[in-house]
Amino acid sequence: MFTTNSQENNHYDVIIIGGGPAGATAAIYASRADLKTLVIDKGLTAGALGATSRIANYPGVSGDVSGADLLERMRAQARSFGTVFATDKVIGVDLAAEDKLVFGNNGSYSGRAVIIATGSMGRGTPLKGEMELLGKGVSYCATCDAAFFREQDVAVAGSSDEAIEEALFLTRFASHVHFFCPSEALKAPAALAEELENNPKVTLYMNTSLREIIGRDAVEAVRIETRGDGEKTIAVKGAFVYLQGGHPITDFLQGQLEVNAGGCLAVDHEFQTTIPNVYAVGDVLCKHIKQVVVAAGEGAAAGMAAEKALRGRRQAIVDWAK
Repeated sequence: MFTTNSQENNHYDVIIIGGGPAGATAAIYASRADLKTLVIDKGLTAGALGATSRIANYPGVSGDVSGADLLERMRAQARSFGTVFATDKVIGVDLAAEDKLVFGNNGSYSGRAVIIATGSMGRGTPLKGEMELLGKGVSYCATCDAAFFREQDVAVAGSSDEAIEEALFLTRFASHVHFFCPSEALKAPAALAEELENNPKVTLYMNTSLREIIGRDAVEAVRIETRGDGEKTIAVKGAFVYLQGGHPITDFLQGQLEVNAGGCLAVDHEFQTTIPNVYAVGDVLCKHIKQVVVAAGEGAAAGMAAEKALRGRRQAIVDWAK
């Protein structure tokens, strides 16, 4: 995890928000061009590729490979060229100035260019009671709010490594964590999943969906449904939600970039948004074909476009032999 907080060390040429195939490939091209590059990402399995069990059509990779394995290969290649990866959740940005600011739960970062590659696994429809109790026991950040739930029972809903890491952090404060996984298996590295399963302060509910967050002025309970076992209500004081959907993740932009009715960002032929030196690639684009190779291609184009813009050239340099 990236933990440096000094202003000098937190300034980059290129900041990439999202570490999926588009973001990781953009990082490869930016770093290889000797640009100081940071990728901010919530975790290996937080995105669509990392959660995919099998990929068989990625060029140059014969046979089946898991999405997480393919993505880790991309990230390792980016690291080999100097990319820094920060495990953090972006909660806001300021894109107006020449030096763009990106705000995460773990600190703030500045960069001359920003590439948005956050994907489309956001949720468009909240759970019943979620919005009414947001800030009153409903949270999306355990590292921010865990201390408010000392010696209390809490709920966590999700299946990614982000959800698991947040649940494990909660065990330092909460008396007990009820973890609701909507699928048959946790979508996370085996060692991390095993750590959750073996933690005595965690009860793991597989094939269990969070249906409602209950409370009048604060969270009092959650209503869950387990496949084949019906519904039940569990008393908790906090509900931490890390569920994934199919909506473009752009909420952290706070209206600074124009989106269409579907919530997708608009870009030009070089994947630049309406703000200079701010780019968007991958599943945040409505016209994007949802294939790994396409996302990677868009990331490469944006990485080269950012390098060209930052160095004041009219045309990107492509060195095939380098």
